[in-house]
Amino acid sequence: MAGVRQRYTVVHRWAGILFGALLFAIFWMGTLSVFDRELDRWMMPATRLAGVPGPVRMDPVVDAVASLVPADARQWRIDLPTPRTPAWRFTAQRPGEAPVLHLLDPATLEPLPDPGTFGASGFFFPFHYGLHLSWKEIGKWLVGAASMAMLVLLIAGIVIHRKVFREFFTFRPDKRLPRSTLDLHNVTGVLGLPFHFVIVLSGLVIFFNLYFPFAYQSAYQEGAKGKAQFQAQSYGRYTRPLAGLAAQGPLASVDAMAAQAGSVWGGGVPYFVRVWNPGDANRYVELRRAYFGEVTMNIDQLYFDGATGTLLARFSAGPVMSVQRFLSGVHFIQFDHWPLRWLYFFLGLTGCVMIATGMVFWLASRSVGQKAGLEGIGPRVALATSIAGVTGLLIATLAYLAANRLLPAGASAFGWTRAELEVWAFFIVWLMALVHALRGGRAWGEQAGMIAALAVLCVVLNAATTDAYRLGDAVGSVAVWGVDGALLVTAAIAAWAGRRLRRGWRDGSRPAAPAARGDWA
Repeated sequence: MAGVRQRYTVVHRWAGILFGALLFAIFWMGTLSVFDRELDRWMMPATRLAGVPGPVRMDPVVDAVASLVPADARQWRIDLPTPRTPAWRFTAQRPGEAPVLHLLDPATLEPLPDPGTFGASGFFFPFHYGLHLSWKEIGKWLVGAASMAMLVLLIAGIVIHRKVFREFFTFRPDKRLPRSTLDLHNVTGVLGLPFHFVIVLSGLVIFFNLYFPFAYQSAYQEGAKGKAQFQAQSYGRYTRPLAGLAAQGPLASVDAMAAQAGSVWGGGVPYFVRVWNPGDANRYVELRRAYFGEVTMNIDQLYFDGATGTLLARFSAGPVMSVQRFLSGVHFIQFDHWPLRWLYFFLGLTGCVMIATGMVFWLASRSVGQKAGLEGIGPRVALATSIAGVTGLLIATLAYLAANRLLPAGASAFGWTRAELEVWAFFIVWLMALVHALRGGRAWGEQAGMIAALAVLCVVLNAATTDAYRLGDAVGSVAVWGVDGALLVTAAIAAWAGRRLRRGWRDGSRPAAPAARGDWA
């Protein structure tokens, strides 16, 4: 059995070395995405609004956005407000162009000022599953490879650590750095083990048609045509040929369509309305059923004639896709359940800590075990990459938030919009953190100190540049206060961790004879 554990230890070590930094980035961005809508409101002060109580009416909104629809739009869409996103969201798509976006005040239906940011839902969330590398889906493939490595790490970790329950209750922060980080690695690994396994496996299932296309290719034609058939039968797709004649008269009542949808769906309500080919006589309206009250991210769809409001088609997922959509719901947690949302956030953080402490443990143990510390290009690059992949990523995240509060409205430079400048701030600061990490192990503590300073700075900037803390004005600010509170907690933890890392790495990197595990205590 000892030989088996030794082989699993080698697998565990190399999977962590190769994918550790990437896994931390995926887990970190996924954890932030649990509260991406709240972060959006922090980054978009104009959306810190109180929602309109009671059932919403869509016909007035359709009239309000009529002037915003481009003449040659292929489709336009309205997303209904929710408690987490109180503003109406209007988007329109012109052929070959980026979507047009407007947010509407729920009380006046007037367009809100351009937010000038992608926010968390437009940057952190896509980063989580695609790394913003869209060429040939390479980002999703990297995330998939890292997810498989995570499953290997979890299974190997179970085999390696025989006394998991004893290790769960063992944390000795006063011990030397390798020992204390290993304890924390074990505690967080055991605490979040079921969650980590389910969240990684469900993430792979979400993109099964990319990672395992053979699952459907044998049942459909080859090439793009077969893929389109699979998409239509699995996810739903209704099309109606163009009439070639201009649309006459106003759009049929969307509220009447929603009432009919409620009857079909047994009381369900739509979460968005989309009008296809709005300028053509054969225009039609798509309604998607909301899933905020259930785990499954259903793909129930209804299509209505745009002129008469007559129901044209209906789609519901089959048994297999229903399982896939349930696992998608488990992964994305888009349903309304605040205790579970906080639990997801906490367990996501345990995953981040587990990955980070695993990397720190391995690097610190190499430093203790080598007389001259980490020498050579390879080990130093591994150390710098690990530092930049953990503390450097957190610094870049905070720089993204700080840039959001520092850049003036309408800012642009070198042809980049304000939102793009925020993204550049993220990547430039991340690159700077990588360069700084070449200093060696001391960079751990120094960058942790920078995290603490930046987190406090973000809170100060929010208070100075917005009305979040104006006396007597609590409307729409609860989510923002929560973000600020989390930033202050982050600052406190980072300050403590920075001091511990600076002291631990300084002690652990002294010239020493090779040490066994027991000597780290």
